[in-house]
Amino acid sequence: MDIMNPTVPAVSAAPAELAAQVAGVVFVPGDEGYETERSGFQTGHRHRPSVIVGAAGAADVVAAVRYARANGLPVSVQSTGHGLAAATDGGLLVSTRRMDEVRIDAGARTAWAGAGALWGDVIEEAAPYGLAPVNGSSPGVGVVGYTLGGGLGILGREFGYASDRVRLVEVVTADGALRQVTPERDAGLFRALLGGGHGLGVVTGLKFGLVPVERVYGGQLVFGADLMDEALAAYLAWTEDLPGTLTSSVGLIAYPDVPAVPGHLRGRYLAHIRIAYTGTAEDGERLVAPLRAVGPRVADTLHDMPYTESHTIHQDPQTPHAYDGDSVLLSGLDAAELRTVTALTGPDAPMMTVVQLNHLGGALATGGGSVGHRDARYLLRLLSPLDGTDIASVRALHEEVRAVLSARAVGRSVNFLFGDHGDKAAGAHEEPVRLRTAAAKAAYDPGNLFRA
Repeated sequence: MDIMNPTVPAVSAAPAELAAQVAGVVFVPGDEGYETERSGFQTGHRHRPSVIVGAAGAADVVAAVRYARANGLPVSVQSTGHGLAAATDGGLLVSTRRMDEVRIDAGARTAWAGAGALWGDVIEEAAPYGLAPVNGSSPGVGVVGYTLGGGLGILGREFGYASDRVRLVEVVTADGALRQVTPERDAGLFRALLGGGHGLGVVTGLKFGLVPVERVYGGQLVFGADLMDEALAAYLAWTEDLPGTLTSSVGLIAYPDVPAVPGHLRGRYLAHIRIAYTGTAEDGERLVAPLRAVGPRVADTLHDMPYTESHTIHQDPQTPHAYDGDSVLLSGLDAAELRTVTALTGPDAPMMTVVQLNHLGGALATGGGSVGHRDARYLLRLLSPLDGTDIASVRALHEEVRAVLSARAVGRSVNFLFGDHGDKAAGAHEEPVRLRTAAAKAAYDPGNLFRA
């Protein structure tokens, strides 16, 4: 069998042998609940497995992996489905959404999160102890998938990637063994898992460190199209000299003029500068003064807030939808290049494309694991809805943007490659990191069971 292009055996009925071994649920196509179980936040790319195991715990994952191996079925994994890359056709899908346990050890400043746990749950559980995780911008994203891709958080410049905080990974490898992987035990696998993306096993839970954060100064400064160029040039200049306690990004959105968009946004092209700062509100006001000096804002929501409200900084959509996306890590960026990006993706673009520019550096530039290109200064992300737009046109536009930035490009981000980009994902890591990850793959999954 060609392991890269395998012939996947069909499963014609719910495998009774497997169903008898799991505490969760088992579905095959046609079963009531199959469509719901295979669906995630990303509706543009969806798994079409021959069998789904809705795992209730690690023992179910072990049973599913052993069954898949015995029956020649490739294995894929899904929790929330936000970052779905290659959708599978056939094989076995492990759905981990039921494994949502969160435990806080306040004394040790650590958390345990099951494979289906969401960042919003960890934030709420940690807050009473004056602690917070190094989470991303959306509370509805799963902890495990986010962390395996590195995990670029709203406080990343101060605390690094989420993967930098991991103490222990519980993972089921291709041999069906449940392993407790740490820097001291299975060190090669531990390092490869954290930032290396997926394909090395089914992670059933993580233990990771928390940080002593109870509140932040944050929110958005929103500028209209009339000040777009000035605001973006000011932002780039501003990021040249910032303390590591301030993390920021810019979202560029040309809102369509349709009833589904709130009236105050409909038909407008806006730059949303998002800020999260753990220093005092007074110092925060002083730091953002150069941005406010650009001119009148469409909105200015910066204020001191409890960390439990930090999701309001980005206001990410919470409704599942279809999209495709790409990313490029940059060694630098100037105002002229960014103006070209806005010309390609703004109101005159052939389809809606959301652009996000993340300021990197600080603690993101150091650490272990397999996060690629830590020396990058910026991450530019491209995301286009697929409803009514064909994927070939979307990717042609994204490639046009990437071409503008090619002289600055150093790689891609694992967490922000949406849809199957094939060998393009190889650019997410430098060659030494890629070779280390390949060595871990050869050692722990030589038969390529996790080829999805």
